[in-house]
Amino acid sequence: MKAGGLKISWSFLNNTRYVKMDEHTQDQFLDSAFINALIKPRDPFSHKGNYGHACLITGSIGLMGAAVLAVKACLRSGAGKVTAYTPGIGYDIMQISTPEAMTKVTGDNFISSAEDIQKFDSLGIGPGLGLYESHKDLLKNVFLTFKNPVVVDADALNILSQHKELIQLLPPGSIITPHYVEFERLFGKTKTDAERIELASEISQQNNIYIVLKGHHTLIATPDKKRYFNTTGNAGMATGGSGDVLTGITTGLLAQGYSSLHACLIGVYLHGLAGDIAAEKFSQEAMIAGDIIDYLGEAFKQLK
Repeated sequence: MKAGGLKISWSFLNNTRYVKMDEHTQDQFLDSAFINALIKPRDPFSHKGNYGHACLITGSIGLMGAAVLAVKACLRSGAGKVTAYTPGIGYDIMQISTPEAMTKVTGDNFISSAEDIQKFDSLGIGPGLGLYESHKDLLKNVFLTFKNPVVVDADALNILSQHKELIQLLPPGSIITPHYVEFERLFGKTKTDAERIELASEISQQNNIYIVLKGHHTLIATPDKKRYFNTTGNAGMATGGSGDVLTGITTGLLAQGYSSLHACLIGVYLHGLAGDIAAEKFSQEAMIAGDIIDYLGEAFKQLK
């Protein structure tokens, strides 16, 4: 499908959502040519320091799987180095499952603090974080301390929905990645998909953040009023951990120096494309979130 000016309207036919398109707007569908033009070639004389140091604040007792998925995806996205802030309960899990990442322990069963985060090039927070009273202060400290855009997902979004005043503290250009239910908790219910799209666009502009509204034809709403709709992905990705993978990919792209916009666009497209490759291999029914990570390499190769 050609990427260009598109007006998106949503309708339903036999319980299937489809889109109607019209010209004369700033809305765009993403395609492979559009995304390929954004991807930076690797310098043959480069070293790991050229591709950034990403940080993921993630994990708690019983939820370390989300942390592992996010960190693995971040590494697979091309980040030069990745450090995982994780509680003591998850130290052995992270070291054994993801030896390529560095691990910093903070807290016992859940993360208690995040010190020295200014040194990182990018930061993602939320997967497997858990819901604890002290996490309000954790998010506040991260948002006030880290000056680059932050990727916010999962439990970090749930904490934001309970303490909405924190949204105003997000560093400019930050990226939030809610699915529809998380979006409603944050910003209220809408009657239609069209209303939800308009609201996401308004919130993005008001707060100078990027909103990745996950779902069929995932929306990327931007502060400059542009809206992008993804064309990759499938229903097999409706499985636990898929969002954690997207958080890792997006954080890794930011570490490499991509802008918030380009990290969103490339991350969403690659995430869906890897999911499509995995579904073709395993079927939509049998695929799991880890399969998306395993096929990120094939997704990158298809874009070259």
